[in-house]
Amino acid sequence: MHRREFITVTAGAVAGGALGCAAHGAGARVAVSVSTPIDAAAFHASRRFAGTVFGRIAYVERGGGPAALFVHGLPLNGFQWRGALERLSPYRRCIAPDVMGLGYSEVPEGQSLAPEAQADMLAALLDRLSVPAVDLIGSDSGGAIAQLFVARHPTRVRTLLLTNCDVHEDSPPPALLPVIAASREGRFVDEALVPQLRDKANVRAPTGIGGCCYTDPGYLTDEAVDCYLTPLASSPLRKGQLHAYCVAMERNPLPAIEPALRECQAPLRVVWGTGDTIFDPSGPDWLDRTFPRSRGVRRIEGAKLFFPEEMPDVIAEEARRLWLG
Repeated sequence: MHRREFITVTAGAVAGGALGCAAHGAGARVAVSVSTPIDAAAFHASRRFAGTVFGRIAYVERGGGPAALFVHGLPLNGFQWRGALERLSPYRRCIAPDVMGLGYSEVPEGQSLAPEAQADMLAALLDRLSVPAVDLIGSDSGGAIAQLFVARHPTRVRTLLLTNCDVHEDSPPPALLPVIAASREGRFVDEALVPQLRDKANVRAPTGIGGCCYTDPGYLTDEAVDCYLTPLASSPLRKGQLHAYCVAMERNPLPAIEPALRECQAPLRVVWGTGDTIFDPSGPDWLDRTFPRSRGVRRIEGAKLFFPEEMPDVIAEEARRLWLG
């Protein structure tokens, strides 16, 4: 599906459930260890909550040593990163929080869910966990939050790994405008997400989350759908917060932080799926030009937006290479 087709389908199918390798550089591959697999039951059992001024922030943690922070996108939660946590926990204290308005974090009604507030929430979470600095990994709307975190808290980022995400003026991407409009009217959850939660076949349809955002729609298992969507539809408060999260994305905060990104001293690596129909394909090149210590772009042929969940070996390999310097 081409980008324009996706926008058209999303605009016309919100009620039906829409949500909207090129060769690597020379060098030896980085060996990656794999620890105990994490399924949904293990993930739920591992969940902790950190009390902050923003609310009770849910997170899952594995490993020890220097910390790595994983920031997910919409409508996912930290479960997106389970494969990366398995592979990278031998090398880092891996922390995968649920951002406010998504997943299992509990925040009060009226709390700002704007990207800037999300970045400051991450800083508060790290303070609560006594973590001074992190290797930061972000995807989708979590990539925008990660860039804001770099701009607002530059000394707390050792390295930055970004996958397909909001970049500069491509925030929000045009494909998300129907989602934002439906959220402003308070109907996105009931019209788009609840049908996918009730009938998982809708998830893997062309207009479902799996069909739009996963390279292999079948990779999005029923237990993953339950893990992602159940909290979002669990109460009027949670539905309203998901809508607020989406509406807050309409105002683009990224152009204002370009000067800070150009001063960033953290090494950057970009890994971009070429099958993504949500974000502009020029995004990775803008990041590569803008960050002074960029380590370049790796393109994953045909991979869609949520490939980090499907291809954790790629994330683990790139993270390890970035961390080794």
